[in-house]
Amino acid sequence: MGKDLSQQYATAANLFSEADHWLQRSLSQVAFEGPIEELTKTANCQVALYVHGLALLEVLKEELGAFTFRAAAGLSLGEFTAHAAAGTFDFGTGLELVAARSRFMEEACHSSTGAMAAFVGGDEAAVRQIARETDVDVANLNSPGQIVLSGATDNIEAAINLAKEKGIRRALPLNVAGAFHSRLMASARSQLIPILATAAIHTPGPLVVANVTATPVTEPAEIRQTLADQVTGSVRWVETITYLLDQAGCDLLIELGPGQVLAGLVTRIRKGTEVISIENLATLREALPLIRAAVA
Repeated sequence: MGKDLSQQYATAANLFSEADHWLQRSLSQVAFEGPIEELTKTANCQVALYVHGLALLEVLKEELGAFTFRAAAGLSLGEFTAHAAAGTFDFGTGLELVAARSRFMEEACHSSTGAMAAFVGGDEAAVRQIARETDVDVANLNSPGQIVLSGATDNIEAAINLAKEKGIRRALPLNVAGAFHSRLMASARSQLIPILATAAIHTPGPLVVANVTATPVTEPAEIRQTLADQVTGSVRWVETITYLLDQAGCDLLIELGPGQVLAGLVTRIRKGTEVISIENLATLREALPLIRAAVA
């Protein structure tokens, strides 16, 4: 994760090195070498995603010169990356926020017994009814027909058992550390609020669309509020992408990060949308001619 970029580009290597220095531990070694069990721990995964996404952005800027973008958004942790990309806060400030968020969320996972499940191929109203009946929360509205519920493990199991009765095609438990984006993360939200209050936060340059409102946030107080609220609130990803396409006027989306999960969701939200996913040196080389042609 980021290893080949850092070997090829000093800008990427410098970000990982800065993260290592600030965290006082070798995040880069975990990101580059694993093991995967260590990388996927909440305290490592969130910080690694943040650094990796911004390293990819810095490499793009180096390759493309005057590279600008109209708007940014990120799913869950990615919202912090989007804000850093848009200039809401600098790399170090964002790193501090993400490290604190991940630590608080990991603590919340350890102090509760939570789970998450994806409900696929059903009506949103039906999934919301399941959530009400089993006392769990709607964590993610990822795409039409894909909604994630989050809450106490026993309640999530009950929700899965209700799925077929409510007309849901599939209900799949997710391999996660806890009940993210649910009320079980309330302690993490409370602890993050004072950290956000003292962080140097500015009005972003490009638009940044918030997870919990699916609309742009501009004022520092509003940004602090939405970043805190998304710890326990719903990620309204369908509406976020719809805003980028219909209101912000974006006609090309670039996904920066491992895998092509967001590209897949975008395709389900709006078939035919042009999305370019970049996660490593190979995909970067494939993407550069396409992006150059698009911005020419």
